[in-house]
Amino acid sequence: MALLEADVNFKVARDFIESVKAKAVGHEVLDSITPGQQVVKIIHDELVALMGASQSGLDLRGSPTVFLLCGLHGCGKTTTAGKLARLLAKQGRKAMLVACDVYRPAAVTQLQTLGKQLGLAVYAEPDEKDVLKIARGALAAAEQQQCNLLIFDTAGRLQIDEPLVQELVHLRDQVKPQEILLVADSATGQQAVDIASHFDKALGLTGIILTKLDGDTRGGAALSMRQVTGKPIKLVGVGEKLEDLEPFHPDRMVSRILGMGDVVSLVEKAQEMVDVSQAEKLQEKLRKAELNLEDFLEQMQQIKKMGPLENLLGMLPGMSNIRGLSVEDKQLKRMEAIILSMTPQERRRPDMVDGRRRQRIARGSGATVADVNHLLKQFAAMKQMMKQMPRMSRQMGRMAGLKLKAR
Repeated sequence: MALLEADVNFKVARDFIESVKAKAVGHEVLDSITPGQQVVKIIHDELVALMGASQSGLDLRGSPTVFLLCGLHGCGKTTTAGKLARLLAKQGRKAMLVACDVYRPAAVTQLQTLGKQLGLAVYAEPDEKDVLKIARGALAAAEQQQCNLLIFDTAGRLQIDEPLVQELVHLRDQVKPQEILLVADSATGQQAVDIASHFDKALGLTGIILTKLDGDTRGGAALSMRQVTGKPIKLVGVGEKLEDLEPFHPDRMVSRILGMGDVVSLVEKAQEMVDVSQAEKLQEKLRKAELNLEDFLEQMQQIKKMGPLENLLGMLPGMSNIRGLSVEDKQLKRMEAIILSMTPQERRRPDMVDGRRRQRIARGSGATVADVNHLLKQFAAMKQMMKQMPRMSRQMGRMAGLKLKAR
């Protein structure tokens, strides 16, 4: 059920379950865990093995290195081309983007805009419809400008058709790319198998880039495509910004598919965004139960840097199974506005915020007095809980000691 809910192709899911069943029956159960837990462990390990036990890097040989991106219309090829160029430019490559989508209106302009944002060369012939001629021009321009990486953004279609495939085959034969990467929407669903197998059969894919993993999709398309083509998923798009392209980690995707969250990615995101010195100060204040609204505001601002709260919660184990999970970022913004409307003294001593002050804060933040009251009540409840935590820890310690003595 977890596989089907994650949009893994039903044939792939069925074959996988049969394979796991054969390995699980007769497997010795470890003393420390239940049979059910051991089955989940077997499934997890088998899925990781199926998706590739380790990260698969990009082939950067060749002078220049040539990447050919292909995929259906709307999968995010053009944006991915920009993200990929940015990622490899940070590794010291001098990249050139090549506009070979001659059918979609504004595709060339979009690529040129991305190139301008990134400060990278873009080769385009807006009035030319022959992609082979554009490719020849791009190769010559790359040599002239000493670019050692060419990324070809090709045309997509709403569905696979032969003219598209043949155009890509001719382009592949001319530019001889080191990487032929299928860019695929992670929400493709049951069609993922047909799309991946068709492109692989025609072009001989070297890898897959999965896009739009920042949504509520569980990424089952990754498993379907990997199983059918045997080609590795090399990168994943996790947001709309140009820096939102990451290496693919099979173990993390498996946890996501099974609804176990992705705590590792959450921790990495926190490490990038969270100020360690601030975190240590907060830890000390929590220990002494001295948290005030200024600390609360700092933490909200740190969380906002990490992205939409709904996406962060989706990385936690079990959260992705909750249907209709929706966290209003507007609520965070409203709370932030209320705290910012307070004076520094009021933030440090929320207990001094009386009725008159609450009215002033509500007017200043564009909120209601009820909103201000709600925030202060929540904060007071949280402080009360923090005061009780040391006592609860001591009680639990005493209970644990009694149990040990009883044994």
